[in-house]
Amino acid sequence: MSSFFDTKIEFLRGMGPQKAALINKELNIFTYGELLQHYPFRYEDRTRFFKIREINEDLENVQLIAKIRKVETIGDGRKKRLVAHIFDETGEMELTWFKGIQWVVKKLVTGVPFVFFGKPNRFGRKFSIAHPEMEPLSQVQEEKSFFQPVYSTTEKLRARYLDSKGISKIMEGLVQAALPQIQETLTLEIIQRFNLIGKRDAIRQIHFPESPELLKRARFRLKFEEFFYVQLRLLKLKLTRTEKSQGQILNQTDLLNKFYNEYIPFELTEAQKRVVREAFADMKSGKQMNRLIQGDVGSGKTMVAFICILIAISSGAQACLMAPTEILANQHYEGLKEYADLMGLKIALLTGSTKKSARKIIHEMLLSGDLHIIIGTHALLEDIVQFKNLGLAIVDEQHRFGVAQRAKLWGKNENFYPHVLVMTATPIPRTLAMTLYGDLDISVIDELPAGRKPIQTVHRYDKDRLKVFGFIRKQVLEGRQVYIVYPLIEESDKMDLKSLMDGYESICRAFPEFPVSIVHGDMKAADKDFEMQRFVKGETKIMVATTVIEVGVNVPNASVMIVENAERFGLSQLHQLRGRVGRGADQSYCILMSKYELSKDSRVRLDTMVRTNNGFEIADVDLKLRGPGDLMGTQQSGIADLMIADLSKDAPILTLARDAAEILLQNDPELNNPENAMVLRQIKSQKKHQMNWSRIS
Repeated sequence: MSSFFDTKIEFLRGMGPQKAALINKELNIFTYGELLQHYPFRYEDRTRFFKIREINEDLENVQLIAKIRKVETIGDGRKKRLVAHIFDETGEMELTWFKGIQWVVKKLVTGVPFVFFGKPNRFGRKFSIAHPEMEPLSQVQEEKSFFQPVYSTTEKLRARYLDSKGISKIMEGLVQAALPQIQETLTLEIIQRFNLIGKRDAIRQIHFPESPELLKRARFRLKFEEFFYVQLRLLKLKLTRTEKSQGQILNQTDLLNKFYNEYIPFELTEAQKRVVREAFADMKSGKQMNRLIQGDVGSGKTMVAFICILIAISSGAQACLMAPTEILANQHYEGLKEYADLMGLKIALLTGSTKKSARKIIHEMLLSGDLHIIIGTHALLEDIVQFKNLGLAIVDEQHRFGVAQRAKLWGKNENFYPHVLVMTATPIPRTLAMTLYGDLDISVIDELPAGRKPIQTVHRYDKDRLKVFGFIRKQVLEGRQVYIVYPLIEESDKMDLKSLMDGYESICRAFPEFPVSIVHGDMKAADKDFEMQRFVKGETKIMVATTVIEVGVNVPNASVMIVENAERFGLSQLHQLRGRVGRGADQSYCILMSKYELSKDSRVRLDTMVRTNNGFEIADVDLKLRGPGDLMGTQQSGIADLMIADLSKDAPILTLARDAAEILLQNDPELNNPENAMVLRQIKSQKKHQMNWSRIS
């Protein structure tokens, strides 16, 4: 059944097929419902009229009533400009136009009162407004003295008179026609408890607000609803999983006790112990575990994972660990093999590079149950990889794997869904975690192992290079190793590759006495591994590399990380890079090199790195700077699908909305109660927009 909101926009008054086609292409908007949710991104206050004397540079925009005294054209050719001298009873100022002069000059009538609107700038002692909006006072209607919406548009749309004002005119007609069709989408109980305005009022006020207070309430209502439906979807998924997905009961701890009493290399932190307890409670509950472990680089996630593996094997099950790259899979294999050998457990590595003969043996041992632990890359997802009894699947660096890939691991056990443990060293702000991983339970390892010294981070400019070289020499002579990382944003970027090679040569010239390694993405895998291994063994003292080493090698002796052109990296990337050092007991350092001229955002990023080592604080700043879509890649969970809510600013609203969704599902999991009919209707009508149930339909 097609609704009013599914109507194509070309049928709107004042639209027509050509304009509609342009809006389809430029704004990706096709229907009445989608256009209605093209919300204004700011509002111009047309409620106040300024006197010329009251104008100052701090004002964003001003609206004034004045008359034109005279009009003149100054300069010629490209420097030609049109100037109108205007006045009111308090003073004089100028208006200037650099484009469309012939068209504007016809509209300028002296001695008649006009309403002018624009951004004031000071030139000498006088104020001026460039390209103001203007209308004769006689034509300004009463309702214009409210808040005027400003809609995002594009150059191509502006050329067809679909600037913000043009869109606003079309929107007036649409809102009027749509209001009778808009149905309430939240329960009366939720509306009353959170003091929300109705859906119909919210839509009217978001486009054409009558006061700042009503605009604020409209925004709150629409953001709340958007978050409510995102959370409801995730919580329903979680409910389905916990109610219907049985998990194997893994409750034996013999191997764990043996490891803990005889072999564990260091005392666990309180945070690690807490996370182990949370995971163990899930594994013995009879329900499938789906837990995300967040912990900064070096916080000991792998040890927690190994302890969970021991519980699984003690209980007669097998475990797998999947990593996004061969380097990372190798590192996990090397790290865990040491412990597995001590415990007499069989462990193997399966990646794209594994030889055919070795694969065959691995497949057979997995099926017979002789192989206890398998570490690998996407290769583990292949259908040929079958287990006797997979009880625990661990996924490292979750955001590189989609939900579909996680689900593929579930199919590896016919009788039970394997328990799933997801690990990430990318600290995710709580708001983002609730929206991205709302279907997972979240554990946080929020302390570093004892004896780890915080990494000291400094920001230096290119002019300080000789001092930095002196520091490198001192560190290497004291027996340490050094990373020097260059930005290679695209692996094939010739300019970046050149600066990496130039850097490598200048390092070799500056330190002829020290052996130097080089690693970048254009190298063959074997050459990369060879160079990495030389550095790991301490044969080379300095590693010049691209971000290939961001997730990867673990070299406790490397205590200095130098990041060249640090302003070109994102915050989370800088934080990941810094985490490559500080793995040993020595004091470690991170030096961020940059040019002197920096954009505002770059300066905030570098200052944040110097100020704090806390990954969650860094993630919060990153979210504010970049927005959620960029942070996780827009394919995640339809997260960039939010129409009005903003994860970086609206955390308190998200928390309220999640609480409301939780209470609703606790009382009525299937949404069968008559008072929840509108919520169920909204979900059903929105199945086609799987991502965002708050969309108008």
